[in-house]
Amino acid sequence: MDGSESSNKPTLLERLSTLLLREPEDREQLITLLHSAYERNLLDADALSMMEGVIQVSERQVREIMIPRAQMDVIDISHPPEQFIPYVINTAHSRFPVTDGDKDNIIGILLAKDLLRYYAGEEFDVRDMLRPAVFVPESKRLNVLLRDFRSNRNHIALVVDEYGGVCGMVTIEDVLEQIVGDIADEYDFDEDEDNIIRQDDAHWRVKADTEIADFNEALGSDFSDEDYDTIGGLVLKEAGQLPKRGEVFQIGEWRFTVLRADSRRLHSLLVERAPAEEDDLEE
Repeated sequence: MDGSESSNKPTLLERLSTLLLREPEDREQLITLLHSAYERNLLDADALSMMEGVIQVSERQVREIMIPRAQMDVIDISHPPEQFIPYVINTAHSRFPVTDGDKDNIIGILLAKDLLRYYAGEEFDVRDMLRPAVFVPESKRLNVLLRDFRSNRNHIALVVDEYGGVCGMVTIEDVLEQIVGDIADEYDFDEDEDNIIRQDDAHWRVKADTEIADFNEALGSDFSDEDYDTIGGLVLKEAGQLPKRGEVFQIGEWRFTVLRADSRRLHSLLVERAPAEEDDLEE
């Protein structure tokens, strides 16, 4: 009898199907049903978060998540490799739009890994290494863009406005982060790494949750921790809102460049001491 009673119990899939077959009439009702499923332990928190992310992706447009034109890290084709390679290393991206003159004239995409040929002593011409640039309208829905990224095996697109001018860029990672949250890559900190890593004689990579007291001790700064506990909190105060990747803020004699940030929080910063002459611009 016990076996037959057990076999009559609805499976997890049947219980979830019954819950969802109420045919929600709009997005709000669908989200309510998903939350109800979570409360009934049919979904865990991660699954609920991703389902909500999928719904948002189907409704949001590229303009809402793109990196604005002013914050794009690009390479000018007229610059020699010895000039732009240090810039590639410091920004730590895997792909760079390449311009010829200004940011509206993007002639292709350069993969950072292709620069290894320069160090291998091979004949080196940046133009020969460029991949085709893909352009998308700022009104494009994220779910459609994600499908295009997957089908074309492309990871980056330039965003254009209604007049055809470049207004930003977007990557496949930017889209996926709307679903699964921040994605770690090869340039992120490992959990076991120190909060502050000296990159060279003038630059440090710093986790945003580094305590200000620890930051002061390591870099010899004197920021106050009365109002904020972490260096990320200090930068957020200066920004006035959640900053985007590539934004730069100067606080006192220190310059902070946002290395990683998503729609939820600030993750890491590149820190350098501002050149002395910039401290005395106003005389």
